[in-house]
Amino acid sequence: MKQKIHPQWYDDCQVTCACGQTFTTGSSVPKIKVEICSACHPFFTGEQKYVDILGRVEKFKQKRAQAAGKKYIKKALRKKLKAKQEEKKAKDRPKTLKEMLQKELKKKKNRL
Repeated sequence: MKQKIHPQWYDDCQVTCACGQTFTTGSSVPKIKVEICSACHPFFTGEQKYVDILGRVEKFKQKRAQAAGKKYIKKALRKKLKAKQEEKKAKDRPKTLKEMLQKELKKKKNRL
């Protein structure tokens, strides 16, 4: 092995968890702070924890409440409304080229 390239090794590194648990291990740094350890991790404790980050649960509940207040149109009613709109458009459309040209002439006369 090469000399003077390896970091210093600490046999008595203190690991401190956010829950208060501390234990000793070997590491290249003298102290380590962790957020979760085997004493408080749900996998090891068997307890299930829900962590609500940034109020996501409340946001979801608000969106769901807003959606419940809205009225949704059934498919059949939506088709009827769409058919009526298409009928109105069809009435306004010229049926022949002659009708289309006459409308254009009327528009030009009105502008002048």
